[in-house]
Amino acid sequence: MNIRIVNWTPARRSRTIEVFLKRPAFDPEAEKIAAEMLLDIKTRGEPAVLAAIAKYEGTSLKPSELRVSKAEFDDAESKVPERIKRLIDEAHDRVADFSRKSMRRDWTTPTPHGGALGEFYSPLSRVGVYVPGGTAPLASTVIMTATLAQTAGVPEIVACTPAGKSKQLNAAMLYAMRVSGVTEVYRVGGIQAIGLMAYGIRHIEPVRKIVGPGGTFVTAAKRQVYGTVALDLVAGPSEIAILADDSANPEFVAADLLSQAEHGTGFERAMFVTDSADLAQQVTAAISRQTAKLTRRNLVKRVTDANGILLIVAPSIDEGLELINRFAPEHFELMVRDAADLAPRVTCAGAVFIGPWTPESVGDFAAGPSHVLPTGGAARMFSGLTVDDFRRRTSLVDYREEDLRDALPVIEMFSVIEGLDGHYKSAALRFQTPR
Repeated sequence: MNIRIVNWTPARRSRTIEVFLKRPAFDPEAEKIAAEMLLDIKTRGEPAVLAAIAKYEGTSLKPSELRVSKAEFDDAESKVPERIKRLIDEAHDRVADFSRKSMRRDWTTPTPHGGALGEFYSPLSRVGVYVPGGTAPLASTVIMTATLAQTAGVPEIVACTPAGKSKQLNAAMLYAMRVSGVTEVYRVGGIQAIGLMAYGIRHIEPVRKIVGPGGTFVTAAKRQVYGTVALDLVAGPSEIAILADDSANPEFVAADLLSQAEHGTGFERAMFVTDSADLAQQVTAAISRQTAKLTRRNLVKRVTDANGILLIVAPSIDEGLELINRFAPEHFELMVRDAADLAPRVTCAGAVFIGPWTPESVGDFAAGPSHVLPTGGAARMFSGLTVDDFRRRTSLVDYREEDLRDALPVIEMFSVIEGLDGHYKSAALRFQTPR
């Protein structure tokens, strides 16, 4: 396995580390392919979507087979063991509870003369959820996206996910969709799914917003439909960073690094930073040992062959933290003494996991916050998906006569500066017109 350990100090630049830090959020080749396919879908509609499914997903679908029927939902639900249903229900309840508690509330504040200012929130009417399925049926992504939309009150939730040559979708995934309030499901993935949701086709209305993670092609497609629809964030191949001192268990560290590498597209990034050279060596050995026991070890090898796992020995934990802030990872685990005290100094991360008993996988599947998080360094300017991403914020202004009179000098001043006298007149004439 290609696992590298790099000794680093802030005073000495490392090309290996710089290349790792500057991983691209977007792939130029994927952007080109996405542009061509999206134009075809926008122009030809349904035939273009079906042709793309046949070419890239290896599935020949009739138009009537695109949408998953109610009978398929019922059949899937009957096949899911009761224990699995209970645990999916529990995950849904955890995410819904977190979403309800984090939801912004309508508010108003009085103006000096009896009016009001404030904000109110309304659910979007129709949203699209992309659920990756290229290497695994990501039922958890359904919970971590559609549940938020359901909690926000979105009446129409559209989900797209690839079915593959079998044309069948995972039964547990379909059950999760039903529990999370998904109203329409289409067996389509990749760029073609984004085009379908953004532009609509024959009997399928376009959505107002598209959310959900995806690989480089999905990320490229989402970027290019922005403006036609709203988007959530840049959520591409998985990433993790771990900062640990000599109190950390090397087996825990190795397992958590591999939990992201096993997605296996080759674009994943797993960074480990420590001030202990001995710990770095122990983690390297543990990675090799544990990989051999994973069912997806060949996919992990794809990541290690692409130099996707990097171990760094830093002069101190403080300097290691600054390096990880530069990396701006999707997931960031703190396995150091007094980890909770260090957490407020994290400035760029999608989510922070504190202490040895908080593996990243609990965030992927169970904790409550959505696992749809920014990647490719986008955590420097984006936050993770929240329930409020499925609602529109509308500001409210309710002035009385004396409120407007107080504001007239400000309105006049900006009207003069900007040469927009009509703005001032629209306010001033209210005091000049006989009543």
